[in-house]
Amino acid sequence: MCNDYEQHVSQAAYAKAIAALELASTGEDAALLPADDIRIGDSGPVLRAKGNGVELVTMRFGFPPPRPKAGPIFNFKSDGRSFADSRRCVIVLSGFFEFTGTKYPKTKHRFVLRDSPVMGIAGLWSEDGEGALSFTMLTTAPGPDIAPIHDRQVCVLHPDDWAAWLFLTRPEAELLRPLPAGTLVVEVVREGSD
Repeated sequence: MCNDYEQHVSQAAYAKAIAALELASTGEDAALLPADDIRIGDSGPVLRAKGNGVELVTMRFGFPPPRPKAGPIFNFKSDGRSFADSRRCVIVLSGFFEFTGTKYPKTKHRFVLRDSPVMGIAGLWSEDGEGALSFTMLTTAPGPDIAPIHDRQVCVLHPDDWAAWLFLTRPEAELLRPLPAGTLVVEVVREGSD
């Protein structure tokens, strides 16, 4: 499942997406620092509701392990669940990666939205007792662009859907779903060893 993504969204592209949603931003947004790879345990920009508006904050990728010797929770199945009472967020990114193969290095596939330089992934966020923020990505069944590579996909949100997810102004089933064919552009960015 998705455990690696890139963040090359410009401040201008992000501002344009927020303006199109007609959402007030706090004006204290986190920086959109470029990163070729944001992996579990790294920090990245996350959009969350704040009052009637939104704020962009930096959070750690992956909820803390739920018990000793367990790994962090970085993907969370959305199928058949309601997130109405959850802390919803949108992970802001330019593309995400999936890997195929059995030997390292595996083949690395990059997915981006066909019609936008910025995308979001529906997520949940948490805060520990010390104020540290973290997020996990929601997953669903794969759409036709991802199915040849992986048996699940993250819940990708076009910028037009960000507010609907944050404020649940549309049914969750309309937002947390596989994408239609041709929505994503897929490219191999590294050939594997097998």
